Amino acid sequence: MFGMIKNSLFGDTEETEYKVLSSETKDGVSFEVRRYDAAKYATVSSEGRTFDQVSGELVRKLLMYIGGSNEQGEAMGTAAPIIITVYPRNDGVLSRRLMVGIRIPSTYQQGPPTPTDTAIRIEERPGMTVYALQFGGFAGESEYRAEALRLTRTLGETAPFQRKQYFCCSYDPPLKPYGRRNEVWFLQEEP
Repeated sequence: MFGMIKNSLFGDTEETEYKVLSSETKDGVSFEVRRYDAAKYATVSSEGRTFDQVSGELVRKLLMYIGGSNEQGEAMGTAAPIIITVYPRNDGVLSRRLMVGIRIPSTYQQGPPTPTDTAIRIEERPGMTVYALQFGGFAGESEYRAEALRLTRTLGETAPFQRKQYFCCSYDPPLKPYGRRNEVWFLQEEP
């Protein structure tokens, strides 16, 4: 636990690099279209509990892993954002299934330390193009749902994005009181 706290407070934070393909504003809502390269992520999943009930617990598991709770005892620094994959129902309410992921820092991409927590998986995620909408404040399920609805309305019915899942992203440590950065990402359908 101390390793996780020390790592998140004093470790280097590596923000996942991306290429901005376009910056757009429609109806007063600004968003970006971004391209992310393929990379390895540490992930952990949950079914049966709501976003607000379980997301903090799952994020802590991943922060402990990158903070040194792994077979090699290696504190890797921190990475941003933490990405929570959610699966909305047709009415917009989130299902009780989610996956939390954090990109393995660059230095460890070729050989990530082995997790000691059997719930954590290391997976190779393909490159992706996303529609990204940024917003501030402390974000829970209701805030992410509201911003996802705002992005959905802004993009319209014909935009080529996946509607069965989206990503809720947080860039800041939980105790940061102001200037927080959150985003909703919609995965663009590849042509």
